[in-house]
Amino acid sequence: MNIDRKAQWAVRQSALPMIVRPCPDCPGIRHRPSGRFRVNANGKLLDVWLLLHCAGCGRTSKVPVHERAHVSSLEPARLVAYEANDPATVRELAMSASLAAKRVYRLDWTGAWELRRDTPRPALDDPRPLTVRVRFELPAPVRVERLLMAGFGLSRNGIRRLVADARIQLPLPPRARTHRDFELTLTGAVPPNPLPLRRPRVVIVAATRVSSPTR
Repeated sequence: MNIDRKAQWAVRQSALPMIVRPCPDCPGIRHRPSGRFRVNANGKLLDVWLLLHCAGCGRTSKVPVHERAHVSSLEPARLVAYEANDPATVRELAMSASLAAKRVYRLDWTGAWELRRDTPRPALDDPRPLTVRVRFELPAPVRVERLLMAGFGLSRNGIRRLVADARIQLPLPPRARTHRDFELTLTGAVPPNPLPLRRPRVVIVAATRVSSPTR
């Protein structure tokens, strides 16, 4: 009889990423999507920008989405979405890695994801092996050790110690970033972890309670 434990974790988006690029008015580099577009028409040519707000000073800046585009090159529904500041379109472009690469900025997903478990946090004093399937619903890489901290409720040093002792077995280094599904195994009982923990928000699907990060 198979007595091994199994669990599934899902990495999900909880907010839009910050857009990282220099602000002309302050030393800040982090910007939030404002939720709006600006559309400028010159005859049959259109310019469309995604508007941002600097997190430091609040300055509004623009990310070009279309430049001097002929109106016929845009689907009518797309143009309506720009003019109506459609939230789904804002979300799509604020998360777009291709737009970020084209306009030379970086997406920062720190604090914009959460870990959902299909069971309560696993009992670490259970000697039975635990296999965890980690599934990504997030279009950006997350550091593996941050996932483990959130899933097991251990500090960073605690996770690194268990990996070094081969108690946690991974297909990639704990400091690596990934957005691909993977599987990990926890073997043996884990001693109490005395180190403080700061972790992303974790939601337990099987329960109605949502736990917030330790402050």
